[in-house]
Amino acid sequence: MKREEMNILVIDDDPDYLLQQELVLKSAGYSVETADSAAAGEARIREGGMDMVIVDLMMERNDDGFRLCYLSKRLEKDRPVIMVTGVAEETGIEFDTATKEERAWIKADALLAKPVRPEQLLDTVARHMEK
Repeated sequence: MKREEMNILVIDDDPDYLLQQELVLKSAGYSVETADSAAAGEARIREGGMDMVIVDLMMERNDDGFRLCYLSKRLEKDRPVIMVTGVAEETGIEFDTATKEERAWIKADALLAKPVRPEQLLDTVARHMEK
């Protein structure tokens, strides 16, 4: 599948961050949709049709990202999900997706710490789109 045929949904309640990620992904040739709240993201995930979901952890509620990862995997278990978060910086709580056990409870294929560098985002997306 060509990049322009790959549809990525980015969910984040920070409009500046959402726009930044959209521009980075579009400049790399991906088709991008955005959702600016957990509720909008959930509705879009339920509609289907995207090849990947990138979701912020903490939005209106601290666990919104976990809920959206779970929903996305429940509806399409093979669809890659990338979680982005500033939780470690804000709370000191750290977790990862390095092991199968961690991925099992987080329900994300990759975890990126904010701020995410453009090359880091594009590398992670490319690696998980190839699977």
